[in-house]
Amino acid sequence: MPFDPKSFVAGLPNLPGVYRMLGKDGEALYVGKARDLKKRVASYFQKQAQSPRIEMMLSQVVAMEVTATRSEGEALLLENNLIKSLDPRYNILFRDDKSYPYLMVTGHHYPRLGFHRGAKDKKHRYFGPFPHAYAVRESIQLLQRVFRLRTCEDTVFENRSRPCLLHQIHRCTAPCTGKIAPEVYAEDVANAVLFLQGREDDVIKGLTEKMQRAADERHYEQAAIYRDQVRTLARVQARQYVESHRGVEADVVACVIERGIACVNLVMIRAGRHVGDRSFFPANAQGAEPAEVVAAFLEQHYLEQPLPGLVIASDPVELENVNAVTPSHGERKVWLDMARKNALLAIAQHVRDRTTQETRLSALREVLSLPEGAGRIECFDISHTMGEATVASCVVYDREQMQKSEYRRFNIRGVTPGDDYGAMRQVLERRYERVTAEAGRVPDLVLIDGGKGQVGVARAVLADLGLHQLCVVGVAKGPERKPGLEELIIESDSRSLQLAPSHPALHLIQSIRDEAHRFAIVGHRARRGKKRTTSMLNEIPGIGAKRRQALIEHFGGLRGVQAAAIDDIAKVEGISRPLAERIYRHLHDSAAA
Repeated sequence: MPFDPKSFVAGLPNLPGVYRMLGKDGEALYVGKARDLKKRVASYFQKQAQSPRIEMMLSQVVAMEVTATRSEGEALLLENNLIKSLDPRYNILFRDDKSYPYLMVTGHHYPRLGFHRGAKDKKHRYFGPFPHAYAVRESIQLLQRVFRLRTCEDTVFENRSRPCLLHQIHRCTAPCTGKIAPEVYAEDVANAVLFLQGREDDVIKGLTEKMQRAADERHYEQAAIYRDQVRTLARVQARQYVESHRGVEADVVACVIERGIACVNLVMIRAGRHVGDRSFFPANAQGAEPAEVVAAFLEQHYLEQPLPGLVIASDPVELENVNAVTPSHGERKVWLDMARKNALLAIAQHVRDRTTQETRLSALREVLSLPEGAGRIECFDISHTMGEATVASCVVYDREQMQKSEYRRFNIRGVTPGDDYGAMRQVLERRYERVTAEAGRVPDLVLIDGGKGQVGVARAVLADLGLHQLCVVGVAKGPERKPGLEELIIESDSRSLQLAPSHPALHLIQSIRDEAHRFAIVGHRARRGKKRTTSMLNEIPGIGAKRRQALIEHFGGLRGVQAAAIDDIAKVEGISRPLAERIYRHLHDSAAA
């Protein structure tokens, strides 16, 4: 029975909720929210002209479903969850799996500056968010240079007996060893917070007064320190302020559609300073208008990110949860123009990158005689330290880019330490037994970081699993492990191949192999560190699971325990003085060995 929009709309309530448009196979074409379900759904089927994109979508609708909610806010959350789970073809999607970083000032007696992602603790103060990690680190370095606040972890701070290198290069006042009075350090922290709040004028005024007072009292060295702080802040103030109003918190969102590519640029202004920007390329945006893209971005972005005091958008949008303005003149228009230029630059770079990837992939197909549509590559690497804590990595290249959400690590167990062939056999069996059992997507090319032995193992495993058709290539390191001299081991026709260092196919192979290597090393180091922490404490008589956990929690890790004095170890619950001496002796004897 054909879908009858008129009768369907007649039965809808005037309530907030979510509607789903379905295609002929029951697949979700579009998921939307509405303040009034009846009015919103009816608007799709009225006589006024729709955009070609909407017309195309409506021509494929064979059914609709609705869910009423208690409020539009609840509808917004349900809409977001359904979009993530159903992946509708006509919803404009912004995939950004990274949480935004913050700069943290801890609630310690001597607060430290730190980089933070994730859940917040009420004991600390947070400033941001920042668009990139390097923007946070740049701010931390500036605050170190001007106010010389500590950045070390509390476990290190509490166990130092002499100042560290940062004190010697004038980046820290060494509160850990009492080189600065608590009240003076507190003043530096207060000034740093004022700076982060955009009140540089107040900070500069206070420092100038202190500089003059120190000079009048002939404390010239102290006066010089204040002078350098004032100069640095003045330079920052001249370079970074984007408008005349201090302390403004704003996000500037601009959408540009060029060459069929939609890009949204987000410029972040915090405490009156431009702290950076980030560009986003949405999925399913073909044929969409800029206003649609901007609305989709604002709805999805501010579901998980804090809403600043001001949102400036390149296109007028009406949203319940975001009040955005579109300026026509003045400084806000200048910011918007800046965001548009950033988006245009990002599109140009995106096109160049895509062209480069297409060229590299085409060259690889030609070199390895892969079919025209081949594009999915999985690469494996093994990482260990003399056989210890062996970890295998699998990284995925597909749709002309690395697919990080599909990366996998495998802890190798039951294999003789140092047996790379056995480790490779295990990871390939675990990977492709699951792929075949779940009818997952099989790659067009399997890259192995290794030579003929590893490739032979891979070929045998895949043959046992019935995957004879897969192309397997080993990437053997060249003389002196020099990049550009790699040898490709092609098992299917028993040959090896060495491409020119400038060959685009080799560049693609190198980038995928290097990513597999990086991903394996990160996993191996984490596993090795955890194993060593546990094993060193396990070796000490009288240390069981509870005491080991108490030590790790008290000192923040093995390094903290190693840095602690006997008296400090004895303060941990369940640790007697004789046991503390035994722990100290064992850890320091092990370190010396």
